[in-house]
Amino acid sequence: MTLEIFCPFWGDPDLLFETVASVRAQRNQDWRLIVIDDCYPDETVAGRFAAIDDDRITYVRNEKNLGITENYREAIRRATTPYIAILGCDDLLHPNYVDVVLRTIADAPQADVIQPGVVVIDEHGTRVTPLVDRVKQGLLAPKSDGRSVVLTGADMATSLIRGDWLYWPSLVFRTETLKRIDFREGLPIIQDLALLMDIAFDGGSLAYTPEIAFSYRRHGASASQKTILDGRRFRDERAYYRTARGLALAKGWRKTARVASVRLMSRLHALTELPGVIQHGNGAALKSTLAHIFAG
Repeated sequence: MTLEIFCPFWGDPDLLFETVASVRAQRNQDWRLIVIDDCYPDETVAGRFAAIDDDRITYVRNEKNLGITENYREAIRRATTPYIAILGCDDLLHPNYVDVVLRTIADAPQADVIQPGVVVIDEHGTRVTPLVDRVKQGLLAPKSDGRSVVLTGADMATSLIRGDWLYWPSLVFRTETLKRIDFREGLPIIQDLALLMDIAFDGGSLAYTPEIAFSYRRHGASASQKTILDGRRFRDERAYYRTARGLALAKGWRKTARVASVRLMSRLHALTELPGVIQHGNGAALKSTLAHIFAG
């Protein structure tokens, strides 16, 4: 089965071509790569793709800048295979990525989402283990003896709302599911969690395999970090947890609703960010962070 790999692009072209090289280095060559340039202001990118002699790679440039969410939607609109990946334009596939994903799909054909094992690298490509990733991988991810773990419906929702342990750019999705369940508006930073929760509320399934197949690049000055320092991150996160609680109660998923109400890991995350907010954030950020830690 061919895996379509989409790469919405806005960023460092050199890192993009490292990503492209990691796709081309797959042991399983049954893939197609579609790069969607969201009008990044570097005219050399198109020429560099034109020089690549590989008909499995398609480069397209949007007529106008769409923004991150709409560029994801553009990828989904273009999808033609049963499953797709939507990479970050600076992350790296390991040579076994396609094999791991396709094997997991074969083991769990009901899965709407596939999460392979992930390591974290910094902006220089060095492997790192920040606190957030030690928590994700050590405390929040399901325990596995090496085989795939499948979470469905309420179990999937409860696991993710306790703490989002997934790595969005590494995920593979059932295409039909993404064409049916859209991103929620107004949640640009946590749109990934909201979409995954909506898949769970729809009765969907998540298959996790611990075999390492992906390097996720975590930058020191990420968009997420900027929204913590201006107050938007925890304001929007708090609003979404209220929404998730309401959706869970409507489904009768009381455990999910209770975890969403307590939001312990989210509060602890805000607590770890508090020193940086005090030092570098504005008044709105401090107010938002404190509210996230202490408010009901």
